[in-house]
Amino acid sequence: MSRKPTVNAKPQAARKMPASADSGTVHVPAAGEGKRGEQGYLGYLLRQAHAAVRLTMERTLADLGVTSPQFAVLTMLKAYPGLSGADVARLTFLTPQTVGVIIRNLERDGAIVMTPHPVHGRIQQWTLTPRGATLLKACRQRVLELEKRLAQDLDSRTEVAIRRWLAGIAADLQED
Repeated sequence: MSRKPTVNAKPQAARKMPASADSGTVHVPAAGEGKRGEQGYLGYLLRQAHAAVRLTMERTLADLGVTSPQFAVLTMLKAYPGLSGADVARLTFLTPQTVGVIIRNLERDGAIVMTPHPVHGRIQQWTLTPRGATLLKACRQRVLELEKRLAQDLDSRTEVAIRRWLAGIAADLQED
């Protein structure tokens, strides 16, 4: 898979859509321009940034055979061993159905293992295997490079403030 060279996040030249018979040429702004830039709604800008990070992460992890959602599941199981599938779904913002597919695939590949809950035997708890821990370590090395890229222009105080702001949004809106 060929990759595009790393470029700082600067607005690209605007693209023009083909002219329609009745409306003329339509200017579609590049990321960082107009409503896709500082004039945009915060929610849209967060979604745009998330989409860009996710696409970059997908490309970064592709040759390891890991998707962004799989990385999220492995990360949560490393941080919180013994989670149920429902817990994983809540923590990764994925549907239970999607997590079910991911868990089956990770189990088939030997990255995670299931054990029954000691009290509630019908609840399946998931943990990383040594193979899963090794895979996650390889993924994390690449994702940490992306994290460095995201924070490259931030001083430590600004980075802490942004992290606090983002976590605060999640906590505040979670209550709604």
